[in-house]
Amino acid sequence: SYYLKESKGSRRWLLFLEGGWYCFNRENCDTRYDTMRRLMSSREWPATRVGTGILSSQPEENPHWWNANMVFIPYCSSDVWSGATSKSEKNEYAFMGALIIQEVIKELLGKGLSTAKVLLLAGSSAGGTGVLLNVDRVAEQLEEMGYQGIQVRGLADSGWFLDNKQYRRTDCIDTITCAPTEAIRRGIRYWNGIVPERCKLQFKEGEEWNCFFGYKIYPTLRCPVFVVQWLFDEAQLTVDNVHLTGQPVQEGQWLYIQNLGRELRNTLKDVTASFAPACLSHEIITRNHWTDIQVKGTSLPRALHCWDRSLHESSKNGKAPLKGCPIHLIDSCPWPHCNPSCPTIRDQFTGQEMNVIQFLMHMGFDVQKMAQQQGLEPSKLLGMLSSGN
Repeated sequence: SYYLKESKGSRRWLLFLEGGWYCFNRENCDTRYDTMRRLMSSREWPATRVGTGILSSQPEENPHWWNANMVFIPYCSSDVWSGATSKSEKNEYAFMGALIIQEVIKELLGKGLSTAKVLLLAGSSAGGTGVLLNVDRVAEQLEEMGYQGIQVRGLADSGWFLDNKQYRRTDCIDTITCAPTEAIRRGIRYWNGIVPERCKLQFKEGEEWNCFFGYKIYPTLRCPVFVVQWLFDEAQLTVDNVHLTGQPVQEGQWLYIQNLGRELRNTLKDVTASFAPACLSHEIITRNHWTDIQVKGTSLPRALHCWDRSLHESSKNGKAPLKGCPIHLIDSCPWPHCNPSCPTIRDQFTGQEMNVIQFLMHMGFDVQKMAQQQGLEPSKLLGMLSSGN
């Protein structure tokens, strides 16, 4: 199933892949089926849905894409959009994420997609990783069917994970405790997942799991892709076993978190089009506050607009990037929420909103010590934090 909002006057199409983790063995797929049925079956899906963020048809909420044809593809395959296998004797479940995308495309061609100029395949979380895994395949599918004129692009939100070492190693019991590489390694076998040929060729047989990690697949992609990633992604911290509830954060955790931001920033340095705020959060493009977040004074809708223009210009005359219209935006400040436009943090127990200083104190942030490290007066550091410099 999918949801469609047509916009007859527009030749731009936005296909959105929903996220929601995954499951990688019989036990955790059974649990998922019992507790999160909507992510495994379409039976209880509503007849209509309201688009928010980049799927909104309100210009004030969605300044550059409000008028596009919108397609929302719910996530029911639990395979990070990579599976191409039907239910079998040995497997109770069908994993068909990659096939679902292909089928939706086929059907949309009869509903106006055939005259499209631009198809933007977007997704958040597992859907963001799904964009990286499928964007080239969608372009190939359209070319093979004779629609070479449609420009296919990707927008991957919160799907750029690192295969890093966990803060505390745990056994791989369920999706949340399993180290990122191990979960995908098991998943890809269980789903019979497929990865793009060009990425697969970079790795030995049996090592296809590497292609689920953004910084490894990105250099092999042909379609232009815009990467949106919080530097301190909550899902990444969860699989790395950094839990920020209740107790103050120990120094080891604090250093680990800062290092995660550095590592992530490093993997994005060669990504042409990117938006990476130093916030602790997860997913953004379908949030209604997605217009508020800024990196170096530029909002995400603006950066996407600049990216659109740069692709349009470069296809015309290969010009240098547009002045005053940046598309490579990565925060350089070193800790979570050092960007003043970050979404509000709530205490996970009381639900109360916290400002940056309250949040850092709550995390056990030692102002004296940190000021000393930065060679500042503590009061100066506090002033900078509260103004967000």
